[in-house]
Amino acid sequence: MSFNLQSSKKLFIFLGKSLFTLLEAMIFALLPKQQKNVAGEIVLITGAGSGLGRLLALQFARRGSVLVLWDVNKEGNEETCKMAQEAGVTRVHAYTCDCSQKEEVYRVADQVKKEVGDVSILINNAGIVTGKNFLDCPDELMEKSFDVNFKAHLWTYKAFLPAMIANDHGHLVCISSSAGLVGVNGLADYCASKFAAFGLAESVFVETFVQNQKGIKTTIVCPFFIKTGMFEGCTTACPSLLPILEPEYAAEKIVEAILQEKMYFYMPKFLYFVMFLKSFLPLKTVLLIGDYLDIFHAMDGFLERKKKL
Repeated sequence: MSFNLQSSKKLFIFLGKSLFTLLEAMIFALLPKQQKNVAGEIVLITGAGSGLGRLLALQFARRGSVLVLWDVNKEGNEETCKMAQEAGVTRVHAYTCDCSQKEEVYRVADQVKKEVGDVSILINNAGIVTGKNFLDCPDELMEKSFDVNFKAHLWTYKAFLPAMIANDHGHLVCISSSAGLVGVNGLADYCASKFAAFGLAESVFVETFVQNQKGIKTTIVCPFFIKTGMFEGCTTACPSLLPILEPEYAAEKIVEAILQEKMYFYMPKFLYFVMFLKSFLPLKTVLLIGDYLDIFHAMDGFLERKKKL
């Protein structure tokens, strides 16, 4: 009898909390959540030497954050550093780091801790794309994709998460991709690495939740193609539903999602609907939709970048 009462009590508590969280989500859907203040927060951005990483750095510079910029491209990273200073940042530190190399990540991370302090917002943004069909892609390029797009997240998490746990304060940001949600023709290795990055971020979030570390937040970002040059030549047949995103707009919206502490952020919003359809529609129907949107040929015009990534 007491077991039944205990089970009933647990069920009512569960239903009550579920209703509350649903109402809370509905309210925040209508009234955007207040953005947190990141002035003085130490923000580390990988791949800060160009593209989205640079634009994210400038967004945080305008908000008074302390910037730690990582990139394998020293010249580009120093240019971002100079632009951040012009944007009004008072403290910005640029480090040359190849995020695909575990020991280098750990070495530069130790340097950051000594020279700057504990990183409180970690943005894993660095990424590369081969743009080749699976059987045409050399093994070394596939390994490089995983080293930069996924394994670098492992090493940066290991380097900076312990301090966040000790302080019960931190924010882990994973720049994944729409290609981390669905498979894309011509992006097998890239999709696999982005799926992995998504899974790692989600799993670490669950660990912090189970361990009651409420001060550590997670944001997983999954954008469609962004006009940064990384996906030069790629196209969209339905720009009204799947537009190729303007870099400044994308950076602004990503930072807004971080400051509102959103767990998942997909761009454009049509991706939420795509994931909903994928969860229950028959495979043949999903493939018909992909064919109608011509997404299977989005990579046909891809132009490989010639400069060092």
